[in-house]
Amino acid sequence: MLCLLRGGVVSQDAQRYLAVRTPGLQPGDGRRETLRAHPAEGAGGAGDDVLRGRVADLVHGFVLLYPLVRANGGFAAMRTGRAGLHVARNAFHYAAQFGWFMALTLIPIAQVVAIEFTMPIWTALLAVSFLGERLNAARIVAIVLGLVGVTAIVRPSTGHLDPGQLIALAAAVGFALSVTMVKSLTRSESAVAIIFWMLIVQSAIGLVPAALVWRSPPPAVLPWILVIAVCGTYSHYCMTRALQHAEATTIVPMDFLRVPLSALAAWLVYAEAVDLWTVLGAALILGGNALNLLAPARARAAVRADA
Repeated sequence: MLCLLRGGVVSQDAQRYLAVRTPGLQPGDGRRETLRAHPAEGAGGAGDDVLRGRVADLVHGFVLLYPLVRANGGFAAMRTGRAGLHVARNAFHYAAQFGWFMALTLIPIAQVVAIEFTMPIWTALLAVSFLGERLNAARIVAIVLGLVGVTAIVRPSTGHLDPGQLIALAAAVGFALSVTMVKSLTRSESAVAIIFWMLIVQSAIGLVPAALVWRSPPPAVLPWILVIAVCGTYSHYCMTRALQHAEATTIVPMDFLRVPLSALAAWLVYAEAVDLWTVLGAALILGGNALNLLAPARARAAVRADA
């Protein structure tokens, strides 16, 4: 899980850099303010950047995954009898990733990350409904605190609901669907096979729209694309391996350490202010999920004490 957290934070910061910065612009200049004031006007350009970035990320990811494919039996071992679930899982994940990128161009990174971390709420509900996992008291508390937290962040009572917030929330649900399907796939597929089919399917999904808007990335951003590819590919691999050993509702909350780390990075690198409501909402979401994570350990300790 340490590998997952490191890869997720570094990949996220690199994606953020590519999503909101172009050569010659400083964070917070022109394009970002234009997107905030006129989201429809800027959506096309931001979407084009997302498509190009995703295709480059996936192509580099395939190259990076090849050593693992070869070490695990080669391409013959990547055969699957669950192609439909692979396609569905990656369609949801691709759409969620696209939405996440778009949200980055519309609202502050602290809000994007905090809203994204409602994912364990939706994952818990989906895992109970479709995977047979149990919804105990700790998980119920995590769901309630998470809902209160996201309400504190978006504050619908203020009369202004930013489209970026809705996009980020939809992306969180999409990620939860993807994680739930990955957990199901781990029952019959290896971690390498799951990531292999992720790269194949998502490359196919993004190929046509990316071809329509393709421009070769400038040399200045190539190192960042490589960072995204390395960290993104292997963080997905670590997540899949972790899901082979524990329930989804236990693994996913560990990713929440990215909340304070991402907010800190946004403050240090992009000079984005973090308001009190975002801090409060993130604290509630983190607290609920920490309880969810610690409850099984306490239960095991109690059983050992009784024995």
